[in-house]
Amino acid sequence: MDRNALGLDPTRPHWVPAVVAPVRDWEGVPGCRRGARFLIDRHNCRPARSDFPVFDTRAECLRWIMAHRLELNRNAPAAPVVPVDLARWMLGLA
Repeated sequence: MDRNALGLDPTRPHWVPAVVAPVRDWEGVPGCRRGARFLIDRHNCRPARSDFPVFDTRAECLRWIMAHRLELNRNAPAAPVVPVDLARWMLGLA
């Protein structure tokens, strides 16, 4: 289920689309450092740190990524967008 991250149940995992900048000053986020981590904005399918979709399962997140793959390839070039556990991402573990 796609929804806002505020008010999520902390007792279970939530999945979000994420990407890592493959190079310094990456075309997807000009001025960023190599290895910078971003979530994907739900509206314009660009790397961001807010307004991201949240899903109950990894499969739902992966379906969203596949449904938006053209926009993601255009807005996050040369970097795979993958589903990650939001809590692990926030801790820097994913």
